Amino acid sequence: MDFQKLYDFLRELNTGDNNDKSWMDVHRSEYVEVRDSYISFLEELNHIFRESDPNYQETTGKKAINRINNNKMFHPEKPTYKDNFGASLDKAENRSEFYIHLGINGSFVACGMYHVPNDKLKLIRQEIDYNGEELEAILTEPKFKKTFGGLWMRDTLKTSPKGYTGDHPRIEWLRLKSFVVQQDFTQEKVIKGNFKERLIELYELMLPFRRFLDMAVDESV
Repeated sequence: MDFQKLYDFLRELNTGDNNDKSWMDVHRSEYVEVRDSYISFLEELNHIFRESDPNYQETTGKKAINRINNNKMFHPEKPTYKDNFGASLDKAENRSEFYIHLGINGSFVACGMYHVPNDKLKLIRQEIDYNGEELEAILTEPKFKKTFGGLWMRDTLKTSPKGYTGDHPRIEWLRLKSFVVQQDFTQEKVIKGNFKERLIELYELMLPFRRFLDMAVDESV
């Protein structure tokens, strides 16, 4: 797809006083062209991932893509429209997701579980406590570590979670409330850098981490 056109549309939408319904109504055809092109791109990925991963959850492009409207009811301070196109593939309840974020203020690919509900968070912490060496092996695998660095450390408790002491060898992970790894992209790399092929590589590289989380919260195992 034409990622340059996607970024150009988002940039124009978020210039001056353009971010409102009246501007969007006039430029609706441009938005639909960019959105539908992105949906088709997501459909391609959906097909590739479905063929390569037996555990993949079918996620159509329309289901994967996020709404461009901000939720003004809960966030009245935000503009009417977002400055990005976000999409989640391999999307299933109580499972980790593969997320693509293309925006004028940052583009990245991430996977994992964001703001984990307390009941699932308890299960992940138990798995780290019982089987943390497996997670450590995943995170320290050379290619994985070089690509992602480590876990996203922005969403964490200030104290130790109930049932765990501050001297636990993996206390930093146990304090997390989100379990995410991420790789950032410049707009130039998205536009010119074989982005689809890179997404396929990242999907496969992220799988062991995602499967660790999925097994942890699967109470049927």
